[in-house]
Amino acid sequence: MNGPQDDGLDWDTVTWRSVEDDVRCLRRRIFKASQDGNLKKVRNLQKLMLRSRSNTLHSVRRVTQRNAGRKTAGIDGEVALTSPDRAALAVDLHRDTLPWQARPVKRVYIPKAGGKQRPLGIPVLRDRVQQARVANALEPEWEARFEPRSYGFRPGRGCHDAIEAIYVTLKGRTSKRQWVLDADLSAAFDRIDHDRLLIQLGTFPAREMIAQWLAAGVVESGRFAPTKEGTPQGGVISPMLLNIALHGMEEAAGVRYLRCAPNGAHTRADTPVLVRYADDFVVMCHTREQAERAWHRLGQWLAPRGLAFNEEKTHIVHVEQGFDFLGFNIRRYGGGKLLIKPSAAAVKRIRERIAAEVYSLRGANAEAVIWRLNPIIRGWSAYYRCGVSKEVFSAVDHHLWRHLYGWALRAHPNKSRHWVVDKYFGTFNPSRSDKWVFGDRESGRYVRQFAWTKIVRHNMVRGTSSVDDPSLALYWAGRQRKMHSLTGGLTASLLIRQHGRCSACSGLLLAADHGPQNPREWEQWAKTINRAIDKNALTMGGPVNDGGQSVHHLIHSSCQVRKTEQ
Repeated sequence: MNGPQDDGLDWDTVTWRSVEDDVRCLRRRIFKASQDGNLKKVRNLQKLMLRSRSNTLHSVRRVTQRNAGRKTAGIDGEVALTSPDRAALAVDLHRDTLPWQARPVKRVYIPKAGGKQRPLGIPVLRDRVQQARVANALEPEWEARFEPRSYGFRPGRGCHDAIEAIYVTLKGRTSKRQWVLDADLSAAFDRIDHDRLLIQLGTFPAREMIAQWLAAGVVESGRFAPTKEGTPQGGVISPMLLNIALHGMEEAAGVRYLRCAPNGAHTRADTPVLVRYADDFVVMCHTREQAERAWHRLGQWLAPRGLAFNEEKTHIVHVEQGFDFLGFNIRRYGGGKLLIKPSAAAVKRIRERIAAEVYSLRGANAEAVIWRLNPIIRGWSAYYRCGVSKEVFSAVDHHLWRHLYGWALRAHPNKSRHWVVDKYFGTFNPSRSDKWVFGDRESGRYVRQFAWTKIVRHNMVRGTSSVDDPSLALYWAGRQRKMHSLTGGLTASLLIRQHGRCSACSGLLLAADHGPQNPREWEQWAKTINRAIDKNALTMGGPVNDGGQSVHHLIHSSCQVRKTEQ
């Protein structure tokens, strides 16, 4: 689907299944050509992707509908939140044949752990869409090259894969790797060397466009500042560029593979194992001396890329001392048992969050408390469900109960404790025997408990497996079904039965660029589902069967409206 042919584009009647299939097919062809080492074919297919009408539509939809930052404007204030605006943007970008001129990014700050702030650079809307178009051309080429234990900001991979890779490496009494280089890089996104990165991109057709984004500059409080290094966090393409810049880190650390394939990756017994999630990584070694050598070699490798270790936060520890990674604590206890639990810092944060949220809800009704807390509980417990978290879940539940009980007492200062308990606490969940569940008697809704989340061992992604590999289509479909099951209840069963697609247009119902990667993203995932069902972004409907019962299925509300009009 190439060429302009977009006059009078009706955004609401686009056949998204066809668009998604076109982009997926072309990505797979790029991946296969890269895997085969056919660079000429890779470049020709990438040019085809950059001209693709389907890629333009897909990218506009990704940035203006799917992305969490779709309502955030760059320095020009432009957003596209309606169907006509999205259609006009797609037509304009696809027809534009003039040389691209990148605009500066807008500096904003978001809170991070420890009360600090993380700087983000928000590109203008058109640059974000162009970055999404370019990413669809560039990413599959590098997916065929990336190292097997790189898990951050890659489709189909995530934090749980990284944690499971560490567990597999260190588990068991006979594990030979006892020492860990727990590494931290200093402001990696902000310090990437532009020239070195552009050399790595080689003859990629949109290389000059990427060079413009890297050097576009930043506007903060109305003042422009040039950017001579780094790639701004906030751009669609920035995480992928960081992965490209850090490609080769395993080899630099001394990792050597006996076999490295989609169905598995096996390191030589005498070499270290490096597990990386974006700019966070650990190197698991046999001796302290081997860990020190890896530290030294990596320092030399990082320098020409503009990067360096944060010496204060980088250290070597024995596995019996334990270390924190991606919110988990990994430690070998007496008897050789390796346990992975929520870190003390993560537990402290969720306890403080619960206290702050409940305090902010003083004066609200029980329904508001339930709607505010449940996504937080679902999100945090979903992220930590793959660790040894049962005791922590129970302890946090007790902390939650104390705050909810205090909220109920403050809401009714003139009532007895017995009256308060009778009004707000009971066995609300019919499938559980818990008697002290906080709920609303009128609606029957209730606050979940962390301990209700089942502990599930994560099934780590295999070897070099990529979602762009056409030979692994069935493998990735199976992993996607497991993601649907996390929504719970009827929604989950319908998503699985419908393969995650709308029964009318066959478009994805709950599409995401990547799966949730931290408690906040899992929380947002839960909110999205609740909001979608509540506001009919997904509609449960269907014909009536012979027995007079409704046959439920999930359908986009916009598709339901069109079916009704017909």
